[in-house]
Amino acid sequence: MMARGGHPALSIVVDCRYVRVGRHDGISRFTAGVVTALAKRHDVTMLVNDVRQLDKLPDAPHRLVSAPTSALEPLVALQVNRLKPDVVWSPMQTMGTLGRRYRLVLTLHDLIYYTNRTPPPEFAPPIRLLWRLYHLAWWPQRMLLNRADAIVTVSGTTAAEIAEHRLTSKPVTVVYNAADTAAGDAPAIPRTEPATRDLVYMGSFMPYKNVTALARALPMLDGYRLHLLSRVSPRERLALAQVAPEGALVFHDGASDEEYRSVLLGATAVVTASRAEGFGIPLVEGMTLGTPAVVSDIPIFREIGGDAAVYFDPESPASIAAAVRRLEEPGEWAARSAASVEQAARFSWETSADTLLELLERVGDE
Repeated sequence: MMARGGHPALSIVVDCRYVRVGRHDGISRFTAGVVTALAKRHDVTMLVNDVRQLDKLPDAPHRLVSAPTSALEPLVALQVNRLKPDVVWSPMQTMGTLGRRYRLVLTLHDLIYYTNRTPPPEFAPPIRLLWRLYHLAWWPQRMLLNRADAIVTVSGTTAAEIAEHRLTSKPVTVVYNAADTAAGDAPAIPRTEPATRDLVYMGSFMPYKNVTALARALPMLDGYRLHLLSRVSPRERLALAQVAPEGALVFHDGASDEEYRSVLLGATAVVTASRAEGFGIPLVEGMTLGTPAVVSDIPIFREIGGDAAVYFDPESPASIAAAVRRLEEPGEWAARSAASVEQAARFSWETSADTLLELLERVGDE
């Protein structure tokens, strides 16, 4: 196998089995974004378990193997060994390793579920129970991570948490998440004022996302509307409608990329009152388009939003409203918009692929 440019290179295999058929979730988007940029820099072989996953992946060699949720997962390394890779990268920490004959880099995205143990609602009851049990102690995570030769995570905040809890003795490298170009590049003409008094929330309605706090702030934000882009259950819709003024909530129930971009381009701010995150892709998607971020004052958002974002206490609807109102001050919105575009440029799949490739070459040569 050759690197781009014709120089002898390592044999690199990337685990693309977490790419979703249909719409991306966070790990799917991260995988596709990094691998697409990585394949422009180095020859790679992609592991998939469904040929439909290839629709979201680059034109590169692939091999069909068992699914990551299969009972065969503990022994998946026996399938991967046939490719004779020097190094394998997986965007998750759960890839099976029994019998592996290659160097391995695993990924831990965040530690959210150790403090927010409610599992994703789409999981079956037995999986939900196992999920809760798994996150009651740190040792299972340590066992998973220490099987690898190196660890990747998506933010400095999570890297610090990994160190704080001594989750691995392996080196940890930050490979930042990023926003897809589907969200749009920065406008050619700088934006000087918002077209609407719209606020945009993109994300799930898990308890730690704290979406209710945004709705509770709306009575103090006369004239503003909160756009909720993701699919929402009838129960969650009713709960939010009960605390917000009539007409202040706009439910999109699953917006297309084009609809999302259009709403962002007219909005006053992208908002989230989340109590914990592994990254914050919606911040980057909004800031890329010059839409300021008004967000919880938590470490990860400070890392992603920098000086461009406006921060609030996520437990205080009054603090949320005051943060939004701050953008009404003369010149404030235009300054935040320009700073947002500059801040968002720090996060790109190209930069992340460069960092990952450097790590893979280092680990593969060991």
